[in-house]
Amino acid sequence: MKEAKKVLLTGGTGFVGNRLVNALVAAGHTVSVVTRTPERHRTARAGVDYVGWLPPLDRHQALVHLSGEPIFGARWSAEVKGAIRASRIDSTRRLVEALRACARRPAVLVCASAIGWYGDRGDEVLTEASAPGSGFLAEVCQAWEDEAQRAEELGVRVVRVRIGVVLGAKGGALAQMLLPFKLGLGGPLGSGSQWFSWVHLRDVVALFVRAVDDPSLRGAFNATAPNPVTNREFTRTLGRVLHRPAFLPIPPLALRLRFGDAAQVLTASQRCLPEAALRAGFTFQFATLEGALRDILD
Repeated sequence: MKEAKKVLLTGGTGFVGNRLVNALVAAGHTVSVVTRTPERHRTARAGVDYVGWLPPLDRHQALVHLSGEPIFGARWSAEVKGAIRASRIDSTRRLVEALRACARRPAVLVCASAIGWYGDRGDEVLTEASAPGSGFLAEVCQAWEDEAQRAEELGVRVVRVRIGVVLGAKGGALAQMLLPFKLGLGGPLGSGSQWFSWVHLRDVVALFVRAVDDPSLRGAFNATAPNPVTNREFTRTLGRVLHRPAFLPIPPLALRLRFGDAAQVLTASQRCLPEAALRAGFTFQFATLEGALRDILD
């Protein structure tokens, strides 16, 4: 029988975090969620507490660090880039410093990262053993993971979860794509040849719960389905599931005019395989894109 833990969760009010809170409680854990607006989220639900500050870490057996400014929240000015860095790198550094001050530390830190760690890699197959990439997001993710990894020096097991494009209902990337597709205006981004490493929301949440519960897991894990697709294949599959055409390409210039430097995230190619998760015996409930989309949209 798995040990019930007190889990401290940052970023627990977002698209992934909300579902993770539910999954952790369902697994028998109690959860304290750190948020800047606790009054908006407090409920009478058993097993969940929302706090506006970082409580003493020695009261918890596990930490899950999900917080971070949205990548597409605004065009990438120097100020926005600074906020993206600080919300990931500086916040993780502060969390590890708080761990250092603890007399009795949590057993595990599960820290979110992203497949942006690999940079733009074309058709190269990427596993957790692959070399890091280059570019703004790659450098942010690498520094983010480096800060988290320092907790290992304190005897804390560290799991770094490199999240792909999360697909789920009522949020995330898919919610932003649906309207143009439903209007018959969907299509590939740029050339469409770039690899698109996706994951169903339920699978990424299950991997986080497994990382909290399983003391044998440590190091980096790609939270991506075992069957990545090209962007062109993704758009065709989404169009087929929605019974809509999906052939109108969106040129790179249009993406750059809309998103500025952040457009590079949409055209970068990352062909990631979840080798570490599969080796650990993790089973993806949604291994194929069409199955995942039908579960979400049907």
